[in-house]
Amino acid sequence: MPEFAQHTFDIVVGSREVSADGQETFAAISKRSEQHGPKGKVYIETYGCQMNFSDSEIITSILHRDGYSTTDRIEEADVILLNTCAIREHAELKIHHRLSSLKPYKRRNPKLVVGVLGCMAERMKTKLFEEEKIVDLIVGPDAYRSLPHLISLAETGQKAANVFLSLEETYADITPVRRAGISAFVSIMRGCDNMCSFCVVPFTRGRERSRPVGSILDEIKLLSDEGFKEVTLLGQNVNSYRDTESGVDFAELMYRVSLINPQMRIRFTTSHPKDISEDLIQVIAERPNICKFIHLPVQSGATTVLARMNRNHTREDYLSKIEMIRKKIPECSLSTDIITGFCDETEEEHQQTLSLLQEVRYDYAFTFIYSERPNTPAAKKMVDNVPLAVKQRRLAEIVALQQSISLELYQQSIGKVYEVLIEGDSKRSAQHWMGRTDSNRVVVFPKGSESVGDMVQVKIVGATSATLFGERIQS
Repeated sequence: MPEFAQHTFDIVVGSREVSADGQETFAAISKRSEQHGPKGKVYIETYGCQMNFSDSEIITSILHRDGYSTTDRIEEADVILLNTCAIREHAELKIHHRLSSLKPYKRRNPKLVVGVLGCMAERMKTKLFEEEKIVDLIVGPDAYRSLPHLISLAETGQKAANVFLSLEETYADITPVRRAGISAFVSIMRGCDNMCSFCVVPFTRGRERSRPVGSILDEIKLLSDEGFKEVTLLGQNVNSYRDTESGVDFAELMYRVSLINPQMRIRFTTSHPKDISEDLIQVIAERPNICKFIHLPVQSGATTVLARMNRNHTREDYLSKIEMIRKKIPECSLSTDIITGFCDETEEEHQQTLSLLQEVRYDYAFTFIYSERPNTPAAKKMVDNVPLAVKQRRLAEIVALQQSISLELYQQSIGKVYEVLIEGDSKRSAQHWMGRTDSNRVVVFPKGSESVGDMVQVKIVGATSATLFGERIQS
């Protein structure tokens, strides 16, 4: 059984940004727990998905073990690491701009080591050295154990890189240095075998491999003992999870996780529609502490587009999964991802996406304009031929429709009472709490004597398309 340390770091600056063409990225600067080591100070910025945030916790642990300390003050850093995303062009452009902004630090301290980690490092490999002279080291998602050695090489003036993709690496034995708070990410698997034609993930994170079930349960047991109130199980496609030794699949894993602490909320992301099973939905329905919320990316409402995307399901297949979920868990909230303007997308296919939104009625949707990624099947075999103006117009129509649906759904909550887990201050007022319901809806309500991490009853008195407003009901 691995020994899990009790270290934390706080996100002190975070932003979700949406560019004019609809591409979205998330960035955070982290403040870590006080760690002092003899080898120098490391500053880490993380961009992209939850998996990258989980990876930064692993990276921090590896560096601490080797004698490095961490800092939230970039001007103190001996090493600056950017943990990157490559899912869309906008995410990579953000990293190029950030690297340019780091040049003054390099001029002031020529011995400063600048590293690019994660999916962008894996996609570009050593080409990144040619494009960005400031970069000293490049490390892919499966090579983080080599970071201390690569940093030591870079400190001698050498360019250092490891972008080897592993068929086995899961970091199951690494103790993450976690964020302080009430919620934790737990990575249960890495990689993806689905090969969607538009997606770079199989090329940046490699083939699917699952962590041993025992290491996952041990980690979550420790999190429960430390007082965490909620865990989110992470994977590129969690429905593909299978422990090779025991044969435990994702439904069984979720059941076992839910038994560790019946008061701890359990979430998961992300699911692929073709793999989400009736067994999993039954477990979610039966176990009260598994949150009644599923993120189920559809990408398009047109079977013809789904075929070009190599999604391996049809519109009808997807809707049958939605019907199964609604039948077994009527109160379940749903969200999705939509890509508009994929290769050869017609107006009729776009209208089918709009009609799917109306039929499913998601709580919210992450919507994106198609961004061609180099070396993907779509880039090699198809033409990105939908004009940008058409993409932007279609995106605006999707967003407008989804916002109206979200508003209708959220307004239906007015007058109802929900159990809300308090996460922290409201972004707009220090006199209000922000928390989430079991179904992942954000709730804002006036502060009383409560604390972060408390579970309270809140009556909803107002709503926008993204937030519920309420007042606490004393139990």
